[in-house]
Amino acid sequence: MRLWPRSLFGRLLAIAGLSTVAALLFAGFTIGHVLERFVMRGFDDRLDAQVAVIARAVRRDGTLDTARAVDLPGFDERGSGWVWQVEGPTGQRWASTTDAVAPIRTRPQPDRPPHPRDAADPVPGESRGTAGEPLHSRTLSIATPAGAVIVTAIGPRRIIAAPIREAMAPLLLSLLLLGVGLAIATLLQLRIGLRPLRALKESLVEVRAGRQRHVPRDQPRELAPLVEELNALIDQNEAGLAHARQHVANLAHGLKTPLTALALKLAESGRDADGSLGDMIRQIDGRVRHHLGRARVAAPGGGRVRTMLAPAIADLIAVLRGIHAARGIEASIFVPPSIGVAVDPQDLDELLGNLLDNAWRHARSAIRVDVVLKGTAVIVSIEDDGPGIDDAAIAEAFLPGRRLDERGDGHGFGLSIARELAELNGGSLELTRSPQLKGLRADIQLPAQ
Repeated sequence: MRLWPRSLFGRLLAIAGLSTVAALLFAGFTIGHVLERFVMRGFDDRLDAQVAVIARAVRRDGTLDTARAVDLPGFDERGSGWVWQVEGPTGQRWASTTDAVAPIRTRPQPDRPPHPRDAADPVPGESRGTAGEPLHSRTLSIATPAGAVIVTAIGPRRIIAAPIREAMAPLLLSLLLLGVGLAIATLLQLRIGLRPLRALKESLVEVRAGRQRHVPRDQPRELAPLVEELNALIDQNEAGLAHARQHVANLAHGLKTPLTALALKLAESGRDADGSLGDMIRQIDGRVRHHLGRARVAAPGGGRVRTMLAPAIADLIAVLRGIHAARGIEASIFVPPSIGVAVDPQDLDELLGNLLDNAWRHARSAIRVDVVLKGTAVIVSIEDDGPGIDDAAIAEAFLPGRRLDERGDGHGFGLSIARELAELNGGSLELTRSPQLKGLRADIQLPAQ
């Protein structure tokens, strides 16, 4: 199982999403903590004010002057949870007239004494009311000649929780809206930031189709070295392929002339009475012409020309009608006039000519040619109503040098040449059973231009 997506867009989006969520969680926690401290400070100030009032009512002998012990707002309401209490040095206790509380637990503070008896300022503490509700306290130790007097003011913690809840609702909504805004901004950033990669891919498609020779050099700084390397690789491949094509062309031309002379000598001397030697020479000549065709195919990124299919197929059909006039084959042609392919005209004639000739020779009464455009590819379908080829024979039909017609199946050596020419031009050739005419169907896929 992959933890990271395979695409750059997915990886960058995942990193941005995780970072945004982490940042929002940290911001929410930090703001909530600051808000709690702010509310707690106001709560402590309120308790400290009551502690100060009670502290002024403590006499020098460690007793409490109850007449001066004034209850500030909140402490004078029974059941409100606001309580103050005083513990004298001799164990005497005074408290407000409201609810009593459980024993106070002083909360240790790193910068305060561990016990209120040793503290000069009020220290915080936690306790619970008679009903178990959480309370917060502030405790002050007052030194008197009779001993220390402990003054404590207590308030309900719900006073802190209520404003925090009220403030957190809009805070969380704001963080949610901020997260949505950041998500939209991230998507836009990735779309815009990765656009040069999509443009680079489209430029490579143009180079492969032959509409451009090089990838444009006007690229972002980060992609400029990659573009330079790609263009250098294109030039290197083009030079190597040009050398290979020239070598093949020279070899094919060197063989073609002796083969022609040999065929003439055999015909003059009468040594080929049964025609077998001439047939072998024609096979060799076919292979030579095939390699000459390969030499003509432009290299990837080279200057492929645009060949319109309608006139090319029309010319081939006219020639084949004349050649096979005695057979009376009906040809149905469906070729849109505006479709062209990125194939050399001579290669296209040899490719389609082999397939059309096969269809014409083996059809009983009809052939059909259809051309459709699918994205950046053109599909040329040639069908006949002949006996066709079974699945086992289709694989053998593409083996170089195999002549299935010698075994009676009627489809010959040109199929392997046609398939290789299609592949050399960036396409493909497949043979299947025709669903309409019930014979053989050849589907040729070629790059559109």
